[in-house]
Amino acid sequence: MPREYKTIEEVAGPLMLVQHVENVKYDELGEIELPNGEVRRCKVLEINGTNALVQLFESSIGISVQESKVRFLGKGLELAVSPDILGRVFDGMGQPKDGGPEIIPEQMMDINGQPMNPAARDYPNEFIQTGLSAIDGLNTLVRGQKLPIFSGSGLPHGQLAAQIARQAKVRDGSGKFAVVFAAMGITFEEADYFISDFRKTGAIDRAVMFINLASDPAIERISTPRMALTAAEYLAFEQDMHVLVIMTDITYYAEALREVSAARKEVPGRRGYPGYMYTDLATMYERAGRLRGKSGSVTMVPILTMPDDDKTHPIPDLTGYITEGQIILTRELSKKGITPPIDVLPSLSRLKNKGIGKGKTRADHSDTMNQLFSAYSRGKDAKELQIILGEDALSEIDLIYAKFADAFEQEYVSQGFTTDRSIEETLTIGWKLLSILPRSELKRIRDAYIDQYYGKD
Repeated sequence: MPREYKTIEEVAGPLMLVQHVENVKYDELGEIELPNGEVRRCKVLEINGTNALVQLFESSIGISVQESKVRFLGKGLELAVSPDILGRVFDGMGQPKDGGPEIIPEQMMDINGQPMNPAARDYPNEFIQTGLSAIDGLNTLVRGQKLPIFSGSGLPHGQLAAQIARQAKVRDGSGKFAVVFAAMGITFEEADYFISDFRKTGAIDRAVMFINLASDPAIERISTPRMALTAAEYLAFEQDMHVLVIMTDITYYAEALREVSAARKEVPGRRGYPGYMYTDLATMYERAGRLRGKSGSVTMVPILTMPDDDKTHPIPDLTGYITEGQIILTRELSKKGITPPIDVLPSLSRLKNKGIGKGKTRADHSDTMNQLFSAYSRGKDAKELQIILGEDALSEIDLIYAKFADAFEQEYVSQGFTTDRSIEETLTIGWKLLSILPRSELKRIRDAYIDQYYGKD
């Protein structure tokens, strides 16, 4: 039976100090009963002797220090899970937000999850098709991988997130596929866009959505991604599904972390973010992966907006250390009308070579990928030279490479937010572009593949 306390010492903003408590633990959930019978939720942030510092999930307005009661529930935040969560929309605390019934739980799962034993991890090595050439062809996503998207404020990462959620699939059809979508700190308009897009396209049937609005409390923003990952782990490891987790926007999550840290008067680290932000992000990102003996998997695509488009900002910087690569969106391509504006050269998927090739995508994938990278890089250099020295200063082959770079951006990278390309279509477009170059320039592709595909429609 939970013990009740009327020993609230003080309330300061989102924090409350409760004295003379017994057997209360860090991260434990609590309820505050106001004099009028209203109940609000809180969780324990810190224990110091018999004093408990708690963080409120809702407003502190109306809490009477003398008359309000606090009871600690002896458990942390939990999510009610069952197969019925598919097709549903929840808030950041796991409560239904779509007007549907409460979930009748098959089990209650702690949102902090269990650490995955490194020895039990299976290596990611299966291709996930997103339908986007710039990702599938050049920076391939592999089942069990963590591949973040680095964007800038105002760039169309929201549309990209919705597109990936709609189109992503496992090619061999060996298992059921689901998408868990977590949105943190977004506006009502953005939330409405995501929900209506999922419903309109039918993607909602295989999706679980967690929506946290900008007007919701910061502490709820911190629980939202963990709610989503708990749902993903349940679907992956209890229901044997391949789950893609898309989280947007990690920057708002990190700012909520900073807000809570400042309220606790902790010593700030880089740019005011808490010193433990690396560890905190790692506890989320490392929940992706595959387990030996389980057919399900959790693949993660976190999306974050880089403040001031700065890759060295603590949030993208720390994310880059923990994850296996990054997809980068740039303003330069966005201004040219390239959609999605993915800059393939600084983008990287460290596991791409594990998910491509014969039996996974196609035998020529690796060679064409390397040749496209090389040709696009040389084409961009030629275009820069053209701007500085003029077209007359370029050799004939440099002009061909400059033409290739333009065609590559327009035909390969730019496909809009509604086109879903199979990997075969992506490779065909790649060969069509490589056919712009003289055969003698294809030094990174084996002759057998050149004979088979070069110059063919």
